[in-house]
Amino acid sequence: MRDARARALRDLRISVTDRCNFRCTYCMPKDVFGKDYPFLPHAQLLSFEEIARIARVFVDHGVGKIRLTGGEPLLRRNVERLVEMLAGLGDVDLTLTINGSLLARKARALRAAGLKRVTVSLDSLDDRVFRAMNDADYPVAQVLDGIDAAEAAGLAPLKVNMVVKRGVNDGDILPMARFFRGSGRVLRFIEFMDVGATNGWRMDDVVPSAEVIARINAEMPLEPVDPNYSGEVAERWRYRDGGGEIGVISSVTQAFCRDCTRARLSTEGMVYTCLFATSGFDLRALVRGGASDEELGAAIRRIWRARADRYSEMRTAQTAGLRKIEMSYIGG
Repeated sequence: MRDARARALRDLRISVTDRCNFRCTYCMPKDVFGKDYPFLPHAQLLSFEEIARIARVFVDHGVGKIRLTGGEPLLRRNVERLVEMLAGLGDVDLTLTINGSLLARKARALRAAGLKRVTVSLDSLDDRVFRAMNDADYPVAQVLDGIDAAEAAGLAPLKVNMVVKRGVNDGDILPMARFFRGSGRVLRFIEFMDVGATNGWRMDDVVPSAEVIARINAEMPLEPVDPNYSGEVAERWRYRDGGGEIGVISSVTQAFCRDCTRARLSTEGMVYTCLFATSGFDLRALVRGGASDEELGAAIRRIWRARADRYSEMRTAQTAGLRKIEMSYIGG
């Protein structure tokens, strides 16, 4: 099944909660997502059974990779039960993106439920910088303990995502590269993006991936690596001395819209066909209205075949100010 720009549907990202225990300044700034913020009531969230049913229909339409996101997905009670349900869908690459704060206590249960691997967000090894960025006073050590626990449980290969913001944590690019080099963990640098409408995005705050690569290459020589698969969003590089690899995700400076194969399902059942979408399509109404799997599949086909999104190719100072869906609501 192809969209209006001939892109296949291969990846489904499922947000299981709009809540998070961090208040990262580039995602859920505390001045917006404060203690009185109206998060979704439980009755509006898709149940695990509803999520699994929708995911099964997506798999029937070509999806081979499912990633659970949030908010912070480990805040959803008994999320390992959902993992077990999704792991039963067959030959699907099932993974999870988390902030790592709760991973140490959940890693073994997630692996036992059928989770294959995890991606952990970590924006600095400097505890002062990290606490300032997560704005919830969580220490680096807690995330590193979670990473160790995940690997001990067999959730590997493990990836670490670092969102880079100029003047905030770009001084940590080299320390992060040095720390994870040779560890078997793949560190990926993500350009600061204008997701949503509350993170105060400015182009001046973006550290281009080319600059990241140049900084690392000057100390630890790198060479490019072919993608693992067509449409992979991370550009891969490896250390020439065999010390492993890194990746860069360049949505701002090197748009990859032409190869994007992702759909996103929000925690209340809205489908979004772009990370920078301003509106979505309601599948929850169909599911709770008694629609059959065939009717659900027909809706998914209509949504995907009409898809023509290419926001990152069109980005300007004006489009950056659009009222887009918040990243904490549909995941990264």
